[in-house]
Amino acid sequence: MAMAALRREGRRYLSPLTSPNPISAAAALRSSLVAEEQAPCGGVRSISTQIVRNRMKSVKNIQKITKAMKMVAASKLRAIQNKAENSRGLWQPFTALLGDVPSVDVKKNVIVTVSSDKGLCGGINSTSVRISKGFFKMNSGPEKHTKYVVLGEKAKAQLIRDSKKHIDLTMTELQKNPLNYTQVSVLADDILKNVEYDALRVIFNKFQSVVSFIPTVSTVLSPEVVEREAEAGGKIGDLDSYEIEGGETKSEVLQNLTEFQFSCVLFNAVMENACSEQGARMSAMDSSSRNAGEMLDRLTLTYNRTRQASITTELTEIISGASALEG
Repeated sequence: MAMAALRREGRRYLSPLTSPNPISAAAALRSSLVAEEQAPCGGVRSISTQIVRNRMKSVKNIQKITKAMKMVAASKLRAIQNKAENSRGLWQPFTALLGDVPSVDVKKNVIVTVSSDKGLCGGINSTSVRISKGFFKMNSGPEKHTKYVVLGEKAKAQLIRDSKKHIDLTMTELQKNPLNYTQVSVLADDILKNVEYDALRVIFNKFQSVVSFIPTVSTVLSPEVVEREAEAGGKIGDLDSYEIEGGETKSEVLQNLTEFQFSCVLFNAVMENACSEQGARMSAMDSSSRNAGEMLDRLTLTYNRTRQASITTELTEIISGASALEG
C-alpha cells in the first residue's frame, strides 16, 4: 500500500515532465512547486483565524459568567439590604448613651477588621485593610498594646503577610449561612473572651448605594474606660443622670451594656459590609461584562480582517496560477 501511494505521488509530480510541450510542462511544474511552497502560509493563516475564533468563544463564555454573577449579587443584595438598614437601629441608642470616641487615647487597642471571604468585589477589602494599618500605626508605641481581630478571608490574607504576630484571632466563612444576630453575638462573645482591650475599633464599609460605600470606624470602650471618661466629663458625661434599678452596681450595668453594644455594633458592621460587598461585586461584574463586550467587538473586527485577507490571498494565488498555466 505504501509503495502504491509512493508511485501515485511520483506519477503526479512527474506527469508534467512527460507533456509533449516542454514549455507548458515547465510552467506546470513551476506552478506546482509554487503551490507547495505557499501551502504552509495558508495553514498559518487558518491557524491564526482559529486562534481568534477560540478567543472570541472564551470571551463570550466569560461575559456569560460575569452577567450571571451580577444577577446573583443583585439577588443577594436585595436579601441583605433590609437587614442592614434595620440593624442600624440597634447600635444608635448606644452611641447616644455611651458615645463613640475614635480619638480616645488608651493603652490596649483591638482593631476588628471586617472583610469578605470572596473576591471580585472591587477595593472594599483593600480599603478596610489600609485603614486598619493606619489605626495600628496611630495606636502603636512603647507603652501601648495593639492587636488585630480579623473577620473574613481577604483581610486575613493581606494582614498575615506583614502583621502575622499582631493577629490575635481570625474568623472566616461568616456568610456561608444566612447571618442573624444570634450568630454574630456568639462571635462577639468569642472575641471578648479571647482579647484584652480598652477600646475595640470595628472597621467596616458602610453601605450607601450600589456604587458607593463609606469606610467607617466604630469604637466600643471597656467599662473601665467608660467610667473614666464619664468622670472626666467627656461626651459620655451624662451617664450619671440615669437611675439604676434592680440592685446591680454601676460597673455591672456598664459591663452588660458594653458587651451588648459590641454585639450590636459588630452585627451592623457585618451586615453593612456584606451589602457593600454585593454592591461592589455588582458594579465590578457590570464593568467586566462591558469590557468583555468591547473586547468581543475588537476580536470580531480582527477576525473579519484576517478572514478577508486570507480570502484575498487565496484568490490572488488562484489567479496567479491560472495566469501561469495560460502563459
